[in-house]
Amino acid sequence: MPRNAFDPPFERLPSTLPIFPLTGVLLLPRGKLPLNIFEPRYLAMFDDAMRGDRLVGMIQPCGEGCSYKAQSGAGPAIFPVGCAGRITSFNETEDGRYLITLTGLARFHVKGELPAVKGYRRVQVDWASFKADYQEGATAPIDRSRLLELLQAYFRQQGLSANWDAIESAPDEKLVTSLAMICPFASSEKQALLEATCLKERAKVMMALLEIAVATQMDGDDPCH
Repeated sequence: MPRNAFDPPFERLPSTLPIFPLTGVLLLPRGKLPLNIFEPRYLAMFDDAMRGDRLVGMIQPCGEGCSYKAQSGAGPAIFPVGCAGRITSFNETEDGRYLITLTGLARFHVKGELPAVKGYRRVQVDWASFKADYQEGATAPIDRSRLLELLQAYFRQQGLSANWDAIESAPDEKLVTSLAMICPFASSEKQALLEATCLKERAKVMMALLEIAVATQMDGDDPCH
């Protein structure tokens, strides 16, 4: 079942998506991603999306070791898994930009790439592995106390401030999703968070990344993020 009246049913998700490849940018199901759109090709992409189903695929470019390669001339290779978001907020600026909010719906596998339209890329997608993204059922508990302990150490060492009352009161999924999206992890680490099979596994990946970052800084080395 869709989460609200505007979300398409899972069975009606499209077989093709326009994609917005951005390094280090992560969208997760039910996460909210603000975007500042100014390139002509992406202005055209969001114009088309607004006239259609309002869905855009967020995906990261990847390096030489990536398992999926772009078709010749399409652009940089991309990771094989991304997340579709629906445009839930749209504003224009006087200087010709769009201020967009995407709300994550479900992840997808890239099956292949289609010819570009108006300069933006499109892919064929397979949703079958990610039907659970549409379900907000009970999930296995996470080690919340350990996560918060690591997060406090990480924020201290990064010189970051936070509203700890809000963090401590946030539900598990909202907490992990928000942290995964905003923490300045490397692209491969962001991808590992995206591809984690469930909330509990994503929390484990998050804690492992925080542990590495905190331990590296305690050793006096440069931060890895």
